[in-house]
Amino acid sequence: MTEQHEQHSHQFELGTDGPKVIVVGVDGSDSSMRAAAYAGGLARRQRALLAVVYVQPVLAAGAALGAPVAETTDEIAEDLIAQIREAADRVKGIFDVRWEFHTFRGDPFTGLVKAADDLRADAVVVGASEQAGHRIIGSVAVRLVKAGRWPVTVVP
Repeated sequence: MTEQHEQHSHQFELGTDGPKVIVVGVDGSDSSMRAAAYAGGLARRQRALLAVVYVQPVLAAGAALGAPVAETTDEIAEDLIAQIREAADRVKGIFDVRWEFHTFRGDPFTGLVKAADDLRADAVVVGASEQAGHRIIGSVAVRLVKAGRWPVTVVP
């Protein structure tokens, strides 16, 4: 193995023995909640930190029409935190998972990239897209895979 190859491999995997930080994107959809459950199991087995990330959409058009967009997305974030806490409490004492909840604003792809970079993620887990339009413009999952910066797991 050449020195250059060794250096490149160390740039890709930030952890030294499996992932230390696993980022999972949640938005309240069924597939994102399945992704959170999968990532939680992975984090438990690897003794990694589970960073649950909700990207609050910035809807300029909605704001221009007077819609309370920020309040709505804050309510979604609070609901997601409550659901995650409830799930964590159900398995407390059986499975121990270290987790944090983070919110970012923007489009889901950019928000998850920022989260993964800021949190120095070793892996990213997302749910498969449930929207038909993504077949044309590409899903968040496909765009994350194409970015090629972390291993990405897509949960159906």
